[in-house]
Amino acid sequence: MERRSICILIWYNYHDERLCCHLGHDLANPWYINELHLGLRLLLAMLLGGLIGLEREQSNHAAGLRTNILVCIGSCLLMLLSIYGFSSFVNETNVRVDPARLAAAVITGVGFLGAGTILFTGKSITGLTTAASLWVVSAIGLAVGAGFYFAAVTTTVLVLLILWAFNKLEKRYISTKREHKLVVQADEQSTIVLTLNALLAEKQIVIRKVMLEESAKQEQGLRQFMLHLTVQLPKNESLLALLEQIKHMEGVHCVSSD
Repeated sequence: MERRSICILIWYNYHDERLCCHLGHDLANPWYINELHLGLRLLLAMLLGGLIGLEREQSNHAAGLRTNILVCIGSCLLMLLSIYGFSSFVNETNVRVDPARLAAAVITGVGFLGAGTILFTGKSITGLTTAASLWVVSAIGLAVGAGFYFAAVTTTVLVLLILWAFNKLEKRYISTKREHKLVVQADEQSTIVLTLNALLAEKQIVIRKVMLEESAKQEQGLRQFMLHLTVQLPKNESLLALLEQIKHMEGVHCVSSD
């Protein structure tokens, strides 16, 4: 009876080892991944990056669907390469493997990519959120490549919540005023400055900056000037309606906004 049990145990261990070798050349080896799991990780990175990119695309931002997918897949691939690409050298003498080295290079590279989405105009800066989302997308790709699926999926859900839901809350409760630049071309002898100041005060529009500039144009012997205004509009005030009112003021020839 004991001899039979020993034979069964030896047979089980032998076939268990063969199964492990068939699935992954020893499943206990952390430096090996088969083609199926490699492809699944790349597909998951494409899906998660695409979800964030779709939100950016719908919001009409510079880095949209394709950019986010490429960043996420590229980060995932480099992490896979960093962990599994040099596995054949692990058992070599005097060889040390550092899987985090390529990951650090990814973060640095995405920093330069994100800098390209930031625009500085006057005192306003745009594109910071898009740059930050690209950085997070690269981190999600690295997490997928390293096998941290739960962390990658959870981060994607949180990023979508921040970009979509928080944007709605910010527009409704925080961003109560909008800043615009107005350029008014009028006759030099007109009372446009006083009239415009009264109109803006009536609508509770805050004037942030004013600049008067002489114009080389003349009409009917009257010299013209350019009035540059930076104003803050309340949330319920329409910019088009304001431009229409300024346009019909006496002495105004042209009005425009950024």
